[in-house]
Order: sequence, then C-alpha cells, then structure tokens
Amino acid sequence: MNIVMAIIVVAVLGGLFGFGLSYAEKKLAVKKDPKALALEPIMPGANCGVCGYAGCAAYAAAVALGEAPIGLCSPGGPDLVAKMAEIMGQKVEASGDTRRKVAHVMCRGNVDVSSQDYKYEGLEDCNAAFLLFGGDYGCKSACLHLGSCIKVCPTGAISRDEQGYIIVDEKKCISCEKCVQICPTGAMHMIYEDSDYVIECNSHEPGGKVRKVCTVGCIGCKICENKYPESGCKVDSFLSTFDQTLPHSQIADAAEACPTKCIIKR
Repeated sequence: MNIVMAIIVVAVLGGLFGFGLSYAEKKLAVKKDPKALALEPIMPGANCGVCGYAGCAAYAAAVALGEAPIGLCSPGGPDLVAKMAEIMGQKVEASGDTRRKVAHVMCRGNVDVSSQDYKYEGLEDCNAAFLLFGGDYGCKSACLHLGSCIKVCPTGAISRDEQGYIIVDEKKCISCEKCVQICPTGAMHMIYEDSDYVIECNSHEPGGKVRKVCTVGCIGCKICENKYPESGCKVDSFLSTFDQTLPHSQIADAAEACPTKCIIKR
C-alpha cells in the first residue's frame, strides 16, 4: 500500500509541476518582434560575427529593433540586403559594385623561392611566429603558411596543399574576411571571384630588396603599367596590383612580360 501511495503522490506532484511550468512558460514567454521572426530564416546562418554581432539571430534582432543597419552581412551579399529591406520597409540604393569577393593569398613564396632568416620551431600559428622578428621569411609581408586563417574559417574553405601553400576553396568562401583580419602579414586579401588575373605579391619593398629575399615577388618595375597601359595594372609603393574595374585588354601580355612572373592567370 505504501508503494502505491508513493506512486500516486509522485504522479500528482509531477502533474502539478508540469501544469505549473506550462503556465509559467505561457505567461513569462518573451514575445519576439514579428520582423525579427521574418528576418531570422533568411539569414545565412554562418554566425561568423563579421556584422559585429554574436550571430545571425542577434543581428536580425538588432535590425528589427532599429539598432543596426541592414547590409552588414557580407556572406548574405546584395540578395540578403534586398530581402531585409523588403521586410523592414526600407528602400536601399542599388550599389554599383555587387560582384562577389573571395579570400586569396597574395604570396607565392616558400622555402624554395624565398630566403629564411631562421628556422621557426614553435606553436603552429602565424601570429605566434610573427612575434619573432616578423616571421622566419626574409620578406616580412609573406604568407607564413602556419594556418591561422585555417583555424578561423567558419566554413572550412581554407586548407594547405601538398606543397604547403595556403589555398582557398572559393565555392565555400562566404566573404566573412575573418582570414584577412587574422593574417599578421596582410598576405590574405579579398578579390573579385570573377577576376581573371591576380598579382600574387604583398610586398611594398623596393625591387632591390625584394630580389634579395624572393625570386617570385613584384619588384615594382612598372613594365605592366607603362608598357601595357590597358592591362589594368597599377604600381603603388613598389607593388603592382590588378584592378579589374579598369580596362585590361593587355593583361595577358603584361603577365608574359613580367620579369618575376607574379601576374598569375586564375
């Protein structure tokens, strides 16, 4: 009889507690803003934090409350901006530049083509190596190949190939720029996904200094700019860059003429 009574008491208490919790849930529930509920499903769900908020839901809530502007989500791109504007009842001026950008390592240096000041043996982290005289490579703007960018990429888009080069899977890249922010030498850049050429160098040192530490770096000779003015190449502070917004009918010729072959066809 005691066992039966105990079971009955437990069952009654369980029912009462369950009813109480259910009632409390309904009475104390925080009602979400309808706009926030509409915004959350269209967010990319990367939770990368590039917008400055803890995640996609936090950003959606801030936009719904009018505490944050739309357009801070790089992974979402212009399509997301348009959808958010529609939900928020806002008009957004069409941007002239809607092309997708992806991360790219602007360096082809390695132990075969670049000099080393010393052999780094420590924590496998670019920022740790950079604390020691700017890294072990003679070029202090080079990729250090230790993979800090790999660790912070939220989509696994960055890896290391068989030769040790850091490479980006552009299909997986969500343009969050976390890799750009973590790179201590600035070798990681954002480029247009449809860019047909890229100049893979990050050094602004004069040509003489570059030649001493790297055989594949840009020496700022200006052959690409002066001899091929329609190449889209511009030299600034000893470093040539390829601007695809400029005419570039001669870029293939400039790549062929480049003495260090740092203008690369993608």
